Amino acid sequence: MANLIFDYDGTLHNSMKVYEPSFRKAYQWLVENNYAEEKDFSFDEISYWLGFNAADMWKKFQPNLDTEITEKARKILGNCMDGLVKSGEAELFDGAEKILTELKNQGHMLIFLSNCRVRYMKTHSEAFGLERFFDYFYCCEEYDFIPKYQIFRIISLQHTGEYIVIGDRFHDMETAEKNGLKSIGCAYGYGNLEELKTADIIVNSINEIPAAVRSLAEDIK
Repeated sequence: MANLIFDYDGTLHNSMKVYEPSFRKAYQWLVENNYAEEKDFSFDEISYWLGFNAADMWKKFQPNLDTEITEKARKILGNCMDGLVKSGEAELFDGAEKILTELKNQGHMLIFLSNCRVRYMKTHSEAFGLERFFDYFYCCEEYDFIPKYQIFRIISLQHTGEYIVIGDRFHDMETAEKNGLKSIGCAYGYGNLEELKTADIIVNSINEIPAAVRSLAEDIK
């Protein structure tokens, strides 16, 4: 059995359902207060930021904003997402609960590792009952927003066994590559094939993950 490091947004969570309207609301606030130019963002331009932690996202997206303004915009985006989750607008990808149940029943340890804030993690855990599946929950805010590959080096000291990283962005592939781990790249998420090129297996559907895990788990026995 393996320790499965699961990314969340774009891997299990169909994030754009709540992220896109929240992003647009936060950006509109910036425009209305003359902190940004009017712009109509495409789906891909918005989804690109999924997977970044909040600190890196705003630093790269609006690098010239004062810290106070950035923080206000971040809170607008975050509060809007939380509200949408609590009102039932959020959704996991079809098949997510099924594959998590299958992997859990097979005896794998499931570990949640996301570039999110604690409140976001807890809100989603409550909304979807994620504690049914995951043995451990970790998010970047708890580690001062350091990169995922560095967080892994800290949390891996608490567990024994072999690891498989499962995610849709370069942050996840980097975690695997820099720590000598096997990885599954989720091409149905918000990354691109270039980001996933170092994955041991690339899946095009969430339902392909259990078979990919079986294949890699055989290799690391």
